[in-house]
Amino acid sequence: MKRAVVLMNLGSPDSTEVKDVRRYLDEFLMDERVIDKPLWFRRLLVKGIIVPFRSPKSAKAYKSIWTEEGSPLLVISRQLQDALDKEIDEPVVLAMRYGNPSPKAAYDSLVAQNPDLEEVILVPLYPHYAMSSYETAVEYAKEQHRTGGYKFKLTTIKPYYDDDTYLHALCESIRPQLEQDYDQILFSYHGVPERHIKKGDITGQHCLQVAGCCDKPSAAHQYCYRHQCWATTKEVARRLNIPDGKWGFSFQSRLGRDPWLQPYTAKRLEELPKEGVKKLLVVCPAFVSDCLETLEEIAEEGKEEFMHAGGESFEMIPCLNVHPLWVGALKKWIGELSSGDKTMELGKMFHERA
Repeated sequence: MKRAVVLMNLGSPDSTEVKDVRRYLDEFLMDERVIDKPLWFRRLLVKGIIVPFRSPKSAKAYKSIWTEEGSPLLVISRQLQDALDKEIDEPVVLAMRYGNPSPKAAYDSLVAQNPDLEEVILVPLYPHYAMSSYETAVEYAKEQHRTGGYKFKLTTIKPYYDDDTYLHALCESIRPQLEQDYDQILFSYHGVPERHIKKGDITGQHCLQVAGCCDKPSAAHQYCYRHQCWATTKEVARRLNIPDGKWGFSFQSRLGRDPWLQPYTAKRLEELPKEGVKKLLVVCPAFVSDCLETLEEIAEEGKEEFMHAGGESFEMIPCLNVHPLWVGALKKWIGELSSGDKTMELGKMFHERA
């Protein structure tokens, strides 16, 4: 079978100019899976309030991490593309959910190289299932595949938060950092509104409704971001022999006033020094590539908050980026696809829940 691979990440503005950041934020926040409100309300909120006020601030944040090659997320994603391309026979291209390159551009590039292409393997670079990350990326890629009239089959890698190969790569990327003296390692995940978790609960009665819901078996866990983040954290802590009390769990990047998943990372960074945690490590497993949320929000802003609150040392552990074991995990999954073990059909989950 003539196959190819598309690695799909979140995306970045084309530049740090306010106009480009504004265009990027508009596309991102108008996504109905990010802000799941009626269209009229979303337009008023995003185009009338959030984007005009947030764009200059976000442009400044991007400038603080931008490299000569461009956006760190895009640069690292391209490095991952190149590293994987050297390890497998199938051609590998890159696509972004927002901004450039689009899935259509990726598909067109592959078809131009191989008009007889039979299958494209879509690899969402999100370990955990969330409506506003994994699901929107996959559904957007499927939509562009369908409307583009492409003849090749599109096969999607399912979330891999509990996959042994992924967990091994994540643990080994963290392990060297644990050799230093530290009081706690904080696992900080990108936050989502609580309503997203409840909307994704296919049982309608488990997530955030049952005490200790993330630890109690349920069919809801297949689509529950909070459970999957919790499962990754507990398993990494177990594999690395991190004792209870030396690891924490939180969510960052809150937007708006609605309740989001807690505890909030920003709040924990202020509280930890008062609790005796003076030497802190932070890892962000929801991201496989370092980006604005890790390099600026955690490594810069988060460090400043922690040190100002009385911390003595702060270190952010890099994402998997192009770690050899991470590249090896991708290679393994692509090789296994003939059995179908890593595929996931999403159907119209979002519309069924709405």
